[in-house]
Amino acid sequence: MSTTATATSEKDVYLSDFRRLEGDLTRQGRPALQRLRKSAIARFDDLGFPTPRNEDWKFTSVAPLTRVAFRPAGPSANLPDPGQLRHVPGMDAPCRLVFVDGFYAPGLSALPALPAGVVVGSLAAALETSPEPVEAHLGRHARFEEHAFAALNSAFFRDGALVLIPRGVVLREPVHLIFLAGQAEATACYPRNLLVAAANSQVTVVESYASLSGGVYFTDAVTEVVADENAFIDHYKLQQEGGQAFHVALAQVEQHRGSNFSSTYVGFGGALVRNEVRVLLGAEGCECTLNGLYQAADHQHMDNHTVIDHARPHCSSHELYKGILDGKARGVFNGKIFVREDAQKTDAKQTNQTLLLSDDAVINTKPQLEIYADDVKCTHGATVGQLDDEALFYLRTRGIGREEARSLLTFAFANDVLSRVKIESIRQRLEQTLLTSRHLPQADQTEERS
Repeated sequence: MSTTATATSEKDVYLSDFRRLEGDLTRQGRPALQRLRKSAIARFDDLGFPTPRNEDWKFTSVAPLTRVAFRPAGPSANLPDPGQLRHVPGMDAPCRLVFVDGFYAPGLSALPALPAGVVVGSLAAALETSPEPVEAHLGRHARFEEHAFAALNSAFFRDGALVLIPRGVVLREPVHLIFLAGQAEATACYPRNLLVAAANSQVTVVESYASLSGGVYFTDAVTEVVADENAFIDHYKLQQEGGQAFHVALAQVEQHRGSNFSSTYVGFGGALVRNEVRVLLGAEGCECTLNGLYQAADHQHMDNHTVIDHARPHCSSHELYKGILDGKARGVFNGKIFVREDAQKTDAKQTNQTLLLSDDAVINTKPQLEIYADDVKCTHGATVGQLDDEALFYLRTRGIGREEARSLLTFAFANDVLSRVKIESIRQRLEQTLLTSRHLPQADQTEERS
C-alpha cells in the first residue's frame, strides 16, 4: 500500500484515524480528557496543516510531511535490545523513563527509590490510577487553538512522561525521559509530557529523542511545564532523530513568582525539524534562560521558534541560540520577546548566531521585540558568518591541517552552548557527537593558502 497521500486528503488521513481509534482514545481518562480530545481534533479539522502563508511558518513548508500518510504507532511487543541503544544519551542513567513509539517501556526503564511524594512515571498509568493531579494541568497550558500540531497531539496522545515534584523537595538525580521512535515505517507517535515542580522544589529533566531505524517516521511531541513559586527547573532537550524523520515539538512553560526555568536544546538529527518553546513569566521575580544549538547538513531543515512572554514586572530572560549549517541545509530562527504593559523593570536579552559552512546553506533569522512598557532593558541581536580566514591561517601556521582547523573552529563556536550543559556525562557525549559528526566541515577543494 502506498504511503503517499494526495493533497486533498492531507487532513482526512488523520481525521479518519481518529474516528477509527476514537473508542480506544476516549476510554482513556475521564470525561474532561475525552472532551479535550474531541475539541482538539475538531480544531485540527478547522486549521489544517500550516502553510507558508502563516507568518509563523513563513520559512518552513510542511508539505514533505503531509505527503506521507502517517498512521498512529501502536505498542510494540518487540522492544529493542539495550545493547543497540548505547548511542542514546541517558540509557545508562539510574533514573530514566523509556518510551518506544510513544508507549512506556518498563523493561528499558529504571527508577530508583525517590523522596516521598515524588511521581516519575507513565502519564497513561497515572490517568488510570490517580488522574486528579494530571487533570489539574493537562491541556491547560499548551493551547491548540492556533497550533495544528498541538491539536494533533492532544487528540492522539496515548502516553508520555509524568514528573511531579512536591513542595520543598530537591531531586538531586536528573530524570531522563527517553523517546525512541521509528520501529515501523510511516508511523506517527505523539508523546505527551507533564512536568510540575511545586513551590520551593528543584528538579533536572533531560528529554531525549532518538531513532530506532533510518526510516521515515513522524514525532509530534508536546511538553507542558509548570514552575510554581520559587521552584527551579533545569531542562535539557536532545534531538537526534533519524535522517528521514520528521520532528515537530512544542514546549509550553508557565512560571510563577520567583521561579527559575533554564532550558538547553541541542538538535542534530531529522530531515525536517520544528522545535518550539513558549514561556510565560506570569508573576513577579521570574527568571528564564533559553539556550540552543542545532547543526544541519545535506538537505536538512531545522526551525527553532521561541516566545518569551513577560507578563509581570521584575522578571529577566536570557536567550542564546546558535546554528551550524553545511551542505544545502536550511535553518530558521524566530525569537519573540513580548513585554506587556504591566511588565515594568523587565530585563531581556536575546542573541542568535549562525555559522554557514557552505555557500548553499541558508538561514532565515528573525529576532522580534514587542515592548509595551517604558521602564525596561531589552536587547536582541543576530549575526550570520563563516569561519574566520585569519583564524584558519593562524592554526595552519601551527601545523594543523585545514580540515582539523575547520573542525576546531566549528567546535569552539558550538562549545559556547555545550559548556552550559551541567550534566557532565551528557555534555561529554554531546561534545563527542559534535567532534565525530559527519556534519563537521570537510576541507574544500580549493588551493590551500601557503
